[in-house]
Amino acid sequence: MNKPLPISIGHSACPHDCPSTCALDVEILDGGRIGRVRGAAENDYTAGVICAKVARYAERIHHANRLLKPIQRVGEKGSGEWREICWDDALDLIAEKFLAAEIAHGPEAVWPYQYAGTMGLVQRDGIHRLRHAKRYSGQFDSICTNMAWSGWFAGAGAMRGADPREIAKSDCVVIWGTNAVATQVNVMTHAAKARKERGAKIVVVDIYDNATMKQADLALKLRPGTDAALACALMHVAFRDSTADRDYLAKYTDDPAGLEAHLKSRDPEWAAAITGLSSDEIEAFAALIGATPKTFFRLGYGFTRQRNGVVAMHAAMSVPAVYGNWRHEGGGAFHSNSDIFGLDKSEIMGAAYRDPSVRHLDQSRIGAVLTGDREALSGGPPVTAMLIQNTNPANVCPEQRLVRQGLLRGDLFVAVHEQFMTDTAKLADLVIPATMFLEHDDIYRGGGQNHIVLGPKLVDPPASVRTNHFVVEELAKRLGVSDRPGFGRSERELIDAMLKASGEPGGFEALKAGRWIDKQPDFATAHFLSGFGWPDGKFRFTPDWAGSMAPNRPPESLGPQGPYRDLPAFPDHVELIETADAAHPYRLATAPARQFLNSTFAETSGSRQREGGPVLTIHPEDAAREGFEDGAVVTVGNRRGAVRLTLAISDAVKPGVLVHEGLWANSDFLDGEGINVLTGADPVAPFGGAAFHDNRVWVRG
Repeated sequence: MNKPLPISIGHSACPHDCPSTCALDVEILDGGRIGRVRGAAENDYTAGVICAKVARYAERIHHANRLLKPIQRVGEKGSGEWREICWDDALDLIAEKFLAAEIAHGPEAVWPYQYAGTMGLVQRDGIHRLRHAKRYSGQFDSICTNMAWSGWFAGAGAMRGADPREIAKSDCVVIWGTNAVATQVNVMTHAAKARKERGAKIVVVDIYDNATMKQADLALKLRPGTDAALACALMHVAFRDSTADRDYLAKYTDDPAGLEAHLKSRDPEWAAAITGLSSDEIEAFAALIGATPKTFFRLGYGFTRQRNGVVAMHAAMSVPAVYGNWRHEGGGAFHSNSDIFGLDKSEIMGAAYRDPSVRHLDQSRIGAVLTGDREALSGGPPVTAMLIQNTNPANVCPEQRLVRQGLLRGDLFVAVHEQFMTDTAKLADLVIPATMFLEHDDIYRGGGQNHIVLGPKLVDPPASVRTNHFVVEELAKRLGVSDRPGFGRSERELIDAMLKASGEPGGFEALKAGRWIDKQPDFATAHFLSGFGWPDGKFRFTPDWAGSMAPNRPPESLGPQGPYRDLPAFPDHVELIETADAAHPYRLATAPARQFLNSTFAETSGSRQREGGPVLTIHPEDAAREGFEDGAVVTVGNRRGAVRLTLAISDAVKPGVLVHEGLWANSDFLDGEGINVLTGADPVAPFGGAAFHDNRVWVRG
């Protein structure tokens, strides 16, 4: 009789670029394989629930197409001709090319390029230790958070908010600009609990009928880039109908009288004309907030990925300040808790030897950088050598044609450390195989929640696969900087030292025993009842857009970005967006697909089958006017390029709006070019960022 394979349970954290950072329970099977992955029921934010794509992680870690050995290009760049190479030779080659670039142009010709393919603090951020030790070009991390964080910080003066677990104690949950079902499933866990136990209403504000909007009691489908107009109308009604909390405003905000005067003309009829909502919908939303003190605003990233996205975030978070929702448990607002963790990463990142005179290059503008744009290069030398970890710029970055053109330069050496043969790896000179999160030690912090979570190594990696940490350490030896502080330590040693330096005296072993540390501030601090983060303790309705601090302010060498002088004095709608015109009658948003996470999981059959294929969604009225049929192949384009896609006709989108859910690999598109051919890399005011959902386009049959 066959005996079942023995199963043990290991504990970890999801490493992917998602605010939830779920605590995980992982089945460890005989032979070092993994089985089912589940959310940790004991963690009161994860609450036993994770997304389906991570639950299927066995499909990814044991994938037949996983990279297992280093390979070197032997044909033309992008030709797909490779030869196997041993690890020592691969690392020697990277060091040789880096030293040659340094000799020819100086150390700034080398650009270590990374982002959030893993959110682990050691495996993600250790590359900066090498960067700073060698004085290689810095990276301005603009691509993801900048608009949202800058907008939130402009009002609150700190990156924290109401405990996200309080959603379950709310009487009205507003999910604004994030498809939480697809991208932050735990938000829905707590919202559903509030609905079941308290009869709470769920309001969803977004631009199309996504999976989250389908669960709403009040669904508000507005035009892209018009969120600030809706927020202004809500505040107008609060002042008009005396549902504004004037005592709260007087105590906690900077200029409520000025705001009220400014909003006099921003009534629901004004906002309806801009947003495409009806004035009745706006009035109903305002009445619900006004009658529900425990209204919790969960503000996402998606609605800020517009050229007016900073203003949109600031306007949306001004609403709970006007209504006084911050006073109440289950009320207030939340976007990110990135300020609360207090982890000292200075040793991991080599901060002690960072030279502020070294130039920074904007990661979102990699296309311009690699094609020699003088302004993008900050007047410095060309980039002639790169190590890319934890990101896939040939697929995920805007202005994809420029990115590809740059990566294909004959004088540019590119080494990619990856788990699969991504679009970027296909264009590299050298590809080296990387571990996955269950195969190394790391530590995580959840910006969308409140826990520091340990992710210890649970299984051995394939024999020829190496960690990010290993690559950084070995290159440091070959490049002559391994004697610097922070080098020569294992992942566990770095984690242990960081925890102890950050006021967690038990270090690695204590965290391993406890699995996570809850860093949520007390109620008064989280709700800013002891004052907001500015020196006067007041919420700012009137931000100093370019002059104040910000969580990720560009270095002085880059300065304020975009048309920052056009940002409004008070919350307002500003048309800094790519508005439709006669030549480009549609607005395109490149939304995240439920089964992918950026470009991750686009390689697994389970996710691919569930998503079906890359499509472009158009409203029936627009399809009829253009003469399109469902399933037809169309070309969508703008001045940046054009992409062919299969059409899906649906009233899930508004007339004049197109949505493509991704990110699919470039090779999944009919012409081998992905959706980011159409997106722009021009920096968003005031501190940069990429406006992925803000594109005017045409569509042709």
